Amino acid sequence: MRMIPDRTVLTISRQEGVWRVEHDGETFGHSPDKEIARAAAVRRAREMQDRGRACELRVTGEHAFGG
Repeated sequence: MRMIPDRTVLTISRQEGVWRVEHDGETFGHSPDKEIARAAAVRRAREMQDRGRACELRVTGEHAFGG
């Protein structure tokens, strides 16, 4: 059986019209543009992965509408 390591979760969410990244109670990457916040999350995840920590990015607060 393969062991799956614990992952550090960075959550990208929208709150009061601003996208932000949350990790362990810290928020950063605040921007009205989701892609800018996402880029901040990716940078932080890469730093952690370079130190050997598995990471996962989650996005919340999006609404999809079918047409």
